[in-house]
Amino acid sequence: MSLSPEQVRQVAQLARLQLAPEQTEHYARQLSNILEMVDALSRVDTEGVAPMAHPLDMVQRLRPDVVSETDQRAAMQSIAPKVADGVYLVPRVIE
Repeated sequence: MSLSPEQVRQVAQLARLQLAPEQTEHYARQLSNILEMVDALSRVDTEGVAPMAHPLDMVQRLRPDVVSETDQRAAMQSIAPKVADGVYLVPRVIE
């Protein structure tokens, strides 16, 4: 697909980009090349190809889902500047 200079100007206007007149041809060629590459990719036969979540055949290493800490609430609240009824009190930032 080839873009005309007028189409490039229209796209630039829609994207709120300032495009100098001498740049129009250059960007028309570049955008046309991108669209041709996308068109070539869309023509590739992908029948029977399973979708991939990652390009490498890897398995994520996960740690066992077990509790590894004890309840630290009392210890953490003992060093907090202000606590009331089990919650942290912070200075008001919005009035």
